[in-house]
Amino acid sequence: MKTPPWSTDASAELYGIREWGHDYFDISRQGEVVVNLKDGTKTKPVSLASIVKGLRERGTQLPVLMRFGDLLRGRIDELNEGFASAIKEGKYQGVYRGVYPIKVNQQQEVIEEITRYGRKYHYGLEAGSKPELIAALAYMHDPQAYIVCNGYKDEEFIDLALNAQKMGLQVILVLEMPTELDLILQRCKKMGLRPTLGVRFRLGTESAGHWSGSGGDASVFGLNISQLMRVVDHLREEGMLDCLRMLHYHQGSQIPNIRAIRQAVNEASRVYVGLVQEGARMGILDLGGGLAISYDGQKGASAASSNYGTKEYCADIIEAITEVTAEAGVPHPDIITESGRAIVAYYSVLVINILDINRFEPRKTISDIEIGKESPALLRNLHELRVESTRNAAKTSRDRLQEIYNDAVYYRDKLRTEFNYGKVNLRERAHGEELYWDILTWIASMREKCDHDGSQMERLDAILTDYYYGNFSVFQSLPDLWAIDQIFPVMPIHRLKEKPTRNAVLSDITCDSDGKIDKFALSDGIRNSLPLHDPEIEKGEEYMLGIFLVGAYQETLGDLHNLLGDTNVISVHVENGKIKYSELEGDSVSEVLTYVEYEPKDMVTRFRNLAESAVASKRITATERREIMESFEAGLRGYTYFES
Repeated sequence: MKTPPWSTDASAELYGIREWGHDYFDISRQGEVVVNLKDGTKTKPVSLASIVKGLRERGTQLPVLMRFGDLLRGRIDELNEGFASAIKEGKYQGVYRGVYPIKVNQQQEVIEEITRYGRKYHYGLEAGSKPELIAALAYMHDPQAYIVCNGYKDEEFIDLALNAQKMGLQVILVLEMPTELDLILQRCKKMGLRPTLGVRFRLGTESAGHWSGSGGDASVFGLNISQLMRVVDHLREEGMLDCLRMLHYHQGSQIPNIRAIRQAVNEASRVYVGLVQEGARMGILDLGGGLAISYDGQKGASAASSNYGTKEYCADIIEAITEVTAEAGVPHPDIITESGRAIVAYYSVLVINILDINRFEPRKTISDIEIGKESPALLRNLHELRVESTRNAAKTSRDRLQEIYNDAVYYRDKLRTEFNYGKVNLRERAHGEELYWDILTWIASMREKCDHDGSQMERLDAILTDYYYGNFSVFQSLPDLWAIDQIFPVMPIHRLKEKPTRNAVLSDITCDSDGKIDKFALSDGIRNSLPLHDPEIEKGEEYMLGIFLVGAYQETLGDLHNLLGDTNVISVHVENGKIKYSELEGDSVSEVLTYVEYEPKDMVTRFRNLAESAVASKRITATERREIMESFEAGLRGYTYFES
C-alpha cells in the first residue's frame, strides 16, 4: 500500500496543535503555524512566521516572546461566560466575580489588558504582596470588582487596603495567619473603619499534581478548624463578626481531576454554611485557583492536562455549592475564583531560531578507514562486522540484527577499555568509534525491514537523536521546565507541509547540562525526542520553533543563568486587516550586568586602561586600541542572545 504524501493535517496530528491549541492556534495551507486573532468582529489567522519576517525587517532579533491580547480576552470571556451560563441554568442566586492573581504574570501589559478586557464582567485582581497591591490599586478602579488581599500584611499594606476601601473600592483583607487579626483590628480602630474581612481555611481535601501541597492539612497557609473558630469568637467579642464576609481556600494550581475540585467545593461550602450559622455575615466564597489547561493535548487527569473543560468546571462548582446551601437553608454566596494559569498561559509564545546541530553519525565511509593486519583485533572485528552485515543485508533476520547490535556494542566498549590501558592509540580508537556509529546507523535503517522494535537496543536512541541548539535559555524563559519538569508544547512554526525526518533533543545556549528540553508532548503521548526537519543551516536558511503556553509564571520566575536576560517582546493585534506591532526591547548586556552589581562605565574605564597599557607595551597599535574599544562598547549595548 502506497504511503500518502505528507500534509499539514499530518503535522497537526503529529504535534497535537488542535488539541492543546484550544482553537487559538492551527496550521495554514502554506504549512505555517497561525494564531487566530480578532479583527473587529471577524477572526483572522496570522502566521507566526510572517510576524517574524516583519520583525526581521524592523531589525528585531530572535528569540522573541510574542504576546496576543486577543487570547487573553478570549480566556476571560470563556471563564466568565461559563459561569454566567451555569448560574442561569442552575437558577443560582449569587453572582460570579473572578479575580486574576497578579503573581501568575505581573507584567504591566498583562494587568492593563486584564483590567480593560475584564471590566464588563467586573473582573478583579488578587494581590499577595505590597508591590502587587500597589499595582492593583493603580489599575483596578471598578467599584463592583473585588481586590482580594492575600499574603503577609504589615501596617503599610493594611493601611493601603483600608484607604482604598475609603475611596469606594471593594478590598477584602484575607486572614492567612491567626496573628494577623489583631494588627488589622488595631489599624481599623485607628482609621475609624470597619473592614471587609476574609479568612483562608486549610481544607482537609487533598489534590494531585505539582501543586498538591497547596491544599490539605500540610498546606503552608490558611487556618485550621480550631484557629478559624478562635477568629470567629474574637470578632464576636469585638462586635465585628459582621465584618467577616468571605471564606477563601486554595486547593492548588493546575488541578487535573474534576472530582478533586468538586470534593473541595463541597467541604468549603460546609464550612461556609457553618460560619453563617455562627452569625458571620458572609456572602462570598472564594475558591482560589486550580482551573487546569492542557499542556500535552491529552484528555486524562495528568499533571500536564485535565479531564474536564471550563464549562464542566463552572457547572460542577455551581451544582456543588447549591446542594450544600439548599440543604442548610443558607442563601447562595457570590463566587470568586482566582484562575491565573488558565487565563494567561495561552497569551505568550516564545519563538526561537536553531543555531546549530550535533548529529551522532559517522563522518567517514568504510573505504576511508585503513584497517590492516597490524590493527588491534577489536578494530578488525568491528570492520569485519560492518563488511559482513552490508554483504548479507538482504538475508538479515530479526535475530541476526540483534546479534550484530550486541557484537558492535561489545567490541566498542572493549576497545575503549584497551585505550584506557594504553593498548590502543588515539587514532585507532577514533577509527573504532566511526565503525561503531556506522554499524548502528545501518542497524537503525534495517529495523523496520527486519521487524525489530529496538526494545533491546537501548543505545540506538543516541544514533536516532540529534541535538538542536536553540537561541534561548531554559532558565530565563522556561524555568518551570527545569524546576518541576513542566511540559510545554514545542513545534516548528513553518515547513509543516514537509515530513520531519530527524528526531531531536533541544538544547539552549547556556553551558549547563540542565539547559535542554528532552520531554515533548505529541499526539501519541510524551516522547524523549521531537520530530523536526533538517534545518539546512549551512545554506543560510533559518529554522524556527515555537514554545507555546508560556504566559503563566515563566517571565518573572526566570533567572540570569549565564547572564542571559529578558528576550525581546512583541505584542501583536490585527486592525483593519493589518498586523500591528508593539515592541519592547529585551535586556542589553549592559542592563544585565547592572542587575548583578556591575557598573558599565567603570567596566569601560577598566578595559580602556588595559587597552592603553597594551599600546604602551606595543602589543597593539593605537588604531587597534580604538577598534577594540568600539567592539567592547558595542558588546555592552548588544542583545544578550546570539545575534545574526
